[in-house]
Amino acid sequence: MDQDQMGPRRRFRLRFLVKAICVLLCVAVLGAAVMLLWNCVVPPIFPGAAEIGYWRALGLLVLCRILFGGFRGHHGGWHEKKRRMRARWESMTPEERERFQSRFRMFGRCRDREQ
Repeated sequence: MDQDQMGPRRRFRLRFLVKAICVLLCVAVLGAAVMLLWNCVVPPIFPGAAEIGYWRALGLLVLCRILFGGFRGHHGGWHEKKRRMRARWESMTPEERERFQSRFRMFGRCRDREQ
């Protein structure tokens, strides 16, 4: 069936299915890579360390993601947030800026951002 003949719901489901398969495949490959790297590097360096299996490697991968990466995604990060805040500030009227600054004066010296 040609994509032009498929409905939008069917295309959405097909794209979702392809993305889900890609994610599962990537997780499987990353788990295997963690297992192989651990078993090749850690036991020779630390004689008391044991080799790990596939499921323990996946658990280690998830633990590292939680501890060091989080689950926040990659949507611009700090720079994107700073850009949005600056755009919001520039779209405010002088009265709105004054009201905004007056709310936060109790927390410290507030600099005038107009240049």
